[in-house]
Amino acid sequence: MSKDILAGIHAVEAVMKHDAGNVVEIMVADAAKNPRLKRLVDEARELDIKVHARDMAQLDKLCGGERHQGVVAFYDAPAAKSEKDLPALIDAAGSEALFLILDEITDPHNLGACLRSALAAKVTAVVVPKDHAAPLNATVRRSSAGAADRIPIVRATNLARAMDVLKQAGIWISGLDGEATQSIHQADFRGPCALVLGAEGEGMRRLTRERCDFLVTIPMPGPMESLNVSVAAGVALFEVVRQRAG
Repeated sequence: MSKDILAGIHAVEAVMKHDAGNVVEIMVADAAKNPRLKRLVDEARELDIKVHARDMAQLDKLCGGERHQGVVAFYDAPAAKSEKDLPALIDAAGSEALFLILDEITDPHNLGACLRSALAAKVTAVVVPKDHAAPLNATVRRSSAGAADRIPIVRATNLARAMDVLKQAGIWISGLDGEATQSIHQADFRGPCALVLGAEGEGMRRLTRERCDFLVTIPMPGPMESLNVSVAAGVALFEVVRQRAG
């Protein structure tokens, strides 16, 4: 496990709700002046989580500029999963398996937003490269609205190899590509599948693209060439949800 710093009321509330046992301690400034902070402190004490009073300057220094809203938590984050965990995840999901593969998404806000959409769409796991991907930091957790601590995240040493594991297990992989001729509405996502999105600007790397079974695109009739990667992830994931609901 690795000790992380969580900053902000929502991030701390979310981890207390979903993984309180791994919250080491909480530091709060001026809790008496903020009813929401006071409730958070009361809940922490009910959960036997240590609470310490600090001033805003101390929290500012601790967070290194991150917006904290007067509360910071130390959290023993569970270790990320690896390629060896994929078979068990696939087996558990069965015919409803849905993986989101993010190829070198380095912006923490984008990663957090992708995780939020992934949890809402009941994604089995999010697969990212071990290197050249945003770390699971306070910004990611805040942007994910708690999803970062609730959805399995697989950090793959070799992303292409992880995709091979999915394919060998019967997972069909579709990569989003603005130049693809098939739209996401024409594709069939009703069986076990995975969606791949690349970094903004560069898109998917060559080896990642080559591992895809299909390339699909999001139709955009307006005068815009591309979408933010987190928006594109949400649109594509909920096309999968729509098809499976029908």
